[in-house]
Amino acid sequence: MNIKKEFKSIENYFSPKIITEVNDQYVKLAKIKGEDIPWHNHEHEDELFHIIEGSLLMEIENEPSFTMNKGDIYVVKKGINHRVSSKEECLIMLIESKTTKHTGDVKSSITKSLAQQNY
Repeated sequence: MNIKKEFKSIENYFSPKIITEVNDQYVKLAKIKGEDIPWHNHEHEDELFHIIEGSLLMEIENEPSFTMNKGDIYVVKKGINHRVSSKEECLIMLIESKTTKHTGDVKSSITKSLAQQNY
């Protein structure tokens, strides 16, 4: 599998695509641009962000925000409110438990079910 080729099949921002699975984890790709992700958390799951291309603003509630760049990895621990955004297109890989809801318990116009994320 070639990750850059997989990104070409993703048409919409903030719409993760499951590309494979490892044990009880999904590996997902997403394109980020803009500020559409609502504040949310994943009550029972950690979420790993890996920046493939571009820069991503990571906001963690009650902490200073920071910018992640190509090659960076960050794990948002379970129960921590967070959101991400990017001024320019950013390509990310997510590794998260199969039980992780896209935007936690927060429903928004960008929220995707697992069925909508399938490969």
